[in-house]
Amino acid sequence: MTSENHTTVKVDTSMVMSPTGSATQGSPVSPSTSKPMPELPDELVQAGWSKCWSKRENRPYWFNRFTNQSLWEMPVLGQHDVIVSEKWVSLFIEVGIPVTPTTPIVPISPITPGAKPWNSTTGTEDKPGQIYWDLDVQTNAVIRERPPANHLPPHPEMELQRAQLTTKLRQHYHELCYQREGIEPPRESFNRWLLERKVLDKGPDPLLPSECDPIISPSMFREVMNDIPIRLSRIKYKEEARKLLFKYAEAAKKMIDSRNATPDSRKVVKWNAEDTMNWLRRDHSASKEDYMDRLDHLRKQCGPHVAAVAKDSVEGICTKIYHISAEYVRRIHQAHQALLKDCNVSDPEAADVQDRLVYCYPIRLALPSPAQPRVELHFENDIACLRYKGEMVKVNRSYFTKLELLYRYSSIDDPRFEKFLSRVWCLIKRYLVMFGAGVNEGTGLQGALPVPVFEALNKQFGVTFECFASPLNSYFKQFCSAFPDTDGFFGSRGPFLNFSPASGSFEANPPFSEELMDAMVTHFEKLLEKSSEPLSFIIFVPEWRDPLTPALHRMETSAFLRHQMSVPAFEHEYRSGSQHICKKEEMYYKAVHGTVIIFLQNAAGFAKWEPTPERIQELLAAYQVSRRALGSPGPSTPAFKSRGGDVGEDRERLVVGVDHKWC
Repeated sequence: MTSENHTTVKVDTSMVMSPTGSATQGSPVSPSTSKPMPELPDELVQAGWSKCWSKRENRPYWFNRFTNQSLWEMPVLGQHDVIVSEKWVSLFIEVGIPVTPTTPIVPISPITPGAKPWNSTTGTEDKPGQIYWDLDVQTNAVIRERPPANHLPPHPEMELQRAQLTTKLRQHYHELCYQREGIEPPRESFNRWLLERKVLDKGPDPLLPSECDPIISPSMFREVMNDIPIRLSRIKYKEEARKLLFKYAEAAKKMIDSRNATPDSRKVVKWNAEDTMNWLRRDHSASKEDYMDRLDHLRKQCGPHVAAVAKDSVEGICTKIYHISAEYVRRIHQAHQALLKDCNVSDPEAADVQDRLVYCYPIRLALPSPAQPRVELHFENDIACLRYKGEMVKVNRSYFTKLELLYRYSSIDDPRFEKFLSRVWCLIKRYLVMFGAGVNEGTGLQGALPVPVFEALNKQFGVTFECFASPLNSYFKQFCSAFPDTDGFFGSRGPFLNFSPASGSFEANPPFSEELMDAMVTHFEKLLEKSSEPLSFIIFVPEWRDPLTPALHRMETSAFLRHQMSVPAFEHEYRSGSQHICKKEEMYYKAVHGTVIIFLQNAAGFAKWEPTPERIQELLAAYQVSRRALGSPGPSTPAFKSRGGDVGEDRERLVVGVDHKWC
């Protein structure tokens, strides 16, 4: 996008103010010299461009009446990307507008023609320029005023180090599973380990755990044990079922022979394995169902004995990964502290906070941000590419614009956007690292509700806030998310389990981690018991009933339950977890599991946002699959990845359709 003849600058302009303080249509002035800038060239006027005033943003913008294109910076004829020529650079320097080394390679807010990111979308059909958020909705969430948070401010150098160490930790996990148990790590189990650990973690790192009790993760232990002695996969054909049954019997026998098993365990496993192999040799007319029933029986007979001999080894894997993570956290924290010291960033004085109720606002950091290094930006068609030290992150152009809007709403320490690109790079890199680099990895842990559902929630139940989201996939500009240090600059209120609203209407679609969902229910109940102001939570969770998850059971028996309903599998959709980078045709996919919608409200919340039949009908209507052709079902875990480890598709844990979120 750049060349020797073009340089891009970001111009911070303001309107000439009348004596009464109101904006006029005078020429913009440089903040450093107050010298008027030139009016639009005649060529731009003839091309349909005019300068307008945004009442909401309280600043000028440029609008093209022919294309309906809107830009925050002055356009250049024929350039959608608003590349500014050397002639304009000279003029900017002449009038005193600085061009600094931190000036981005291309402008901050290039807009695709026809796309208007500050307008909400309506309807369920995909349209050119459709936007999947509505940042105009004002919050009704009320909290007690809080002091700034003590998290270390983000920096690309530290984010790069965190990414490298997290990748090494994933590799250690892979090697331990293979060397000790002869299996590949269960799909997404490392990602769910991060989610589950952060429910308990009291350590200083926003991503990696270091201070957890207990050390052994129930989530990681359960999932590794479930893949022992072999990983079980989805079965479609009879021959596949026959081979899987034989492999399981063979692997169970080999494992019990090679481990320190009791004589009784050795006898039971070997007898059942040999009996299964003899049956396979004798009976060649069995059906797929016969093989699956036999496998179910074999697992029930051998499973407890196999688990007993593998228990110490699997606990060793969980312990080793935790201790390595704690060591990596120590390294990162020391390096981060040294960087802040080199940048002369010191602890500020304690902020005065009044004990008063206020409308919710983004989390603020107590420590000021250090100077940020240069992050390069260029566009490849509709993709924004940000590079730091050779590490590239990407985001769709419209989502890049969304991040800019959120930044304008939420950031208070960077009016000239000098730190914007580095903070965007840190934000995207953090989520990429959290969910891994595999094909479609993490997609199922980042999905979101369809736009029509959010519109119905807002219109019918006053919802203005998401309890589990991110700057990349949020619908509202009010949300809680995983990482307060990177996300606060883009509107996040921090992790939900640390968020205590006194009043408001909330949507909650948590990651499908059983430990996290259980902690979520505990937090809901405490908030509802504590507040006498209107408080409402509308929760979307998978309908896992075989076995029933503790979180779903607790909500269905809660004293605050006002209504619940189910949306059947394959009859509704979710927005992709990779929506900020995926193609338009991959934006939606069918839900392969039922979704339970639960209303938890205190008395005042029920009186204000009662789930009446009429409101429920509007919500269900919005939830129906639109006429858009849906994609294939979303990413899922293998069959048999159930909590109880039983065989059958009814017990599959298909981890899809959840927000980009955390505790």
